[in-house]
Amino acid sequence: MNPAPWYQRWIPTEEKLRQSRWLGWLAPWLGRPSLWVWSRHGVALGVALGVFFGMLVPIAQIPASAIAAVALRANLPAAAASTFVSNPITFAPVYYLAYQLGNVVLGNEPEQRAPAQANADKLQKQLKEEKQLGFWQRLKLMGKPLMVGLVILATAFGLFSYVLISLIWFASRWWREYKAGKGQA
Repeated sequence: MNPAPWYQRWIPTEEKLRQSRWLGWLAPWLGRPSLWVWSRHGVALGVALGVFFGMLVPIAQIPASAIAAVALRANLPAAAASTFVSNPITFAPVYYLAYQLGNVVLGNEPEQRAPAQANADKLQKQLKEEKQLGFWQRLKLMGKPLMVGLVILATAFGLFSYVLISLIWFASRWWREYKAGKGQA
């Protein structure tokens, strides 16, 4: 089964991947037919890998998903294209949700900030202390909850996308068979 023509323009071809400066070194493995077959398992696994690495890895998402697709014999174009689940529009909400989820899982207490009118001195002191922390110190404080949350979200959305693609594939096949059988009757 080949992809629908309306989104074929977003799917990278074997030649484009071979010419990529990031993926060119994978050229010896790019000729494997299993990487280019549009099967239920291959596409579902490719999308799951792309979503997983797209959410988990902030840079070099396509090379990471391509390496995993080659290793697991998933559909390579689906893996590469689905990394775009993480984009400038979704980046901030996903990372915020991951950070909050990581705090909940790690048992970190939510910040209890008093309203500015009720306790202005305490709020100003707290803000002054936060400004004194450098960028790397703030990033270090966010690091563990963010990474825990990202691993959980990436795994959950990767599994969800595998199941969703499999169900859609099954439903579309069933629908085609149903319509074909109805036309014969």
